[in-house]
Amino acid sequence: MLKLIQVLWPSFLVAGIVEIVFFTVVNPQELYLLGQPVHFSTIATYSIGFFGFWLICAASSLATLFFQQTSDEINRVDGA
Repeated sequence: MLKLIQVLWPSFLVAGIVEIVFFTVVNPQELYLLGQPVHFSTIATYSIGFFGFWLICAASSLATLFFQQTSDEINRVDGA
């Protein structure tokens, strides 16, 4: 449970900051996806953006936790 908190809480905070900065610069009604304008409501665009940023930040936190492991922890065989 501690590892989950170590990943999700910092990534949540950073995703919130990134979303604020991103949507300060980019108007959500002027976004394009694969060359087509996105026709979502402003709240839906903010929500999708937040969860996308949160996913990216969580992946970064997971990579950090993975690379902090020692070789013994990575190569450990369960049951031995």
